[in-house]
Amino acid sequence: MRATRPPQSRLPTVRFRPILPPMATQAGSVTLTPAQVEELSKKLSTLRHDVNNNLSLIVAAAELIKYNPSSSARMANTLVEQPQKITDHLARFSAEFEKTLGIQKPDVHPPAAP
Repeated sequence: MRATRPPQSRLPTVRFRPILPPMATQAGSVTLTPAQVEELSKKLSTLRHDVNNNLSLIVAAAELIKYNPSSSARMANTLVEQPQKITDHLARFSAEFEKTLGIQKPDVHPPAAP
């Protein structure tokens, strides 16, 4: 049986630059307690839930616009707000994750030379 390739999309591909700077890791291993693992797991679950909610709002707004183009002005705000909300959720989780693992971000704005 021959495998078929999925149809190519005619939509343009958008490449996003990373929002968060790279992280510096500790020079050793990190030991987490079961409570810390449980807490990170809960926070990851919350992140997934929140991002899925934001994505479902994007899909719902797009479908409303598709079937009722006159709603596009009203739905535009919903569409525009979601990426920043997703970014905020990711930033909050990343901060907690980095704090728990002792990961430090490099100084992206070094002090100015005298």
